[in-house]
Amino acid sequence: MAVKRRKKSGLLETPLWMTTFGDMNNLLMVFFVLLMGDVSQITQEEFQLMMSPFKGSFGALTGGSSFAKGRIVELGQNVMMLPSQTKGKAVATRLKMMVEAFKPEIEAKKVRLREDERGLVITLTSDAYFDPGSARLRDDAKAVLKKVSGILKNIPNYVRIEGHTDNRPNAPPGAKGGFETNWELSAARSVNVLRYFQEEEGLDPKRLSAVAFGQYRPIDDNNTPEGRAFNRRVDIVILKEKFIEKGGDKKVERPLPDEEWR
Repeated sequence: MAVKRRKKSGLLETPLWMTTFGDMNNLLMVFFVLLMGDVSQITQEEFQLMMSPFKGSFGALTGGSSFAKGRIVELGQNVMMLPSQTKGKAVATRLKMMVEAFKPEIEAKKVRLREDERGLVITLTSDAYFDPGSARLRDDAKAVLKKVSGILKNIPNYVRIEGHTDNRPNAPPGAKGGFETNWELSAARSVNVLRYFQEEEGLDPKRLSAVAFGQYRPIDDNNTPEGRAFNRRVDIVILKEKFIEKGGDKKVERPLPDEEWR
């Protein structure tokens, strides 16, 4: 009995892997068109936002959100919507730029920069900003604080200002500008830096907090003049994972005050 042979179709079936491969090529093409179209105006933060949809394997791309029309930072895509790891990286990418911006102050040992588990830490050496035993900001120190505020205005993070002292006793409380203990001195210094940011530079006070550690968080040996100079400091901590978020229909904004410590 004769067997009928099926007539071969003139169309070739596309392998399944080519569909994913084609999607990847299209995404990459769009990415490079965006990148090369206006590369001079793309910031570090925008670059991370552009890369977020490509997070995942090269098979089925996962994570991220699709882009819509408009400038990248106006797409509803902002640092608040990124995964927490990416949020932290968005802060860390500013470290190199800040090192360059504060190069004269770093060389003059008025500012130190570092990143730790809390976030980005800008350390002000107290001797350059306050007279001994005093919490009043020197007029010539405000230029540096103005530069710091310019950076803080461009990020949504909470900022914690921490006052520290060495272990030497203060001037008697009755003396002009004297403080009873180093607790009061470190507290007054951190609050005065906070007030400068709010009153002189217009930073949102909801983002700011002041903390006093006195002599109890040294970073160097208090038995040497150099060590004590390192310990007399005000740390401006840009918290890595803490942001002001709108609470939708709620009447308050999140996080609540205690949540910045969690």
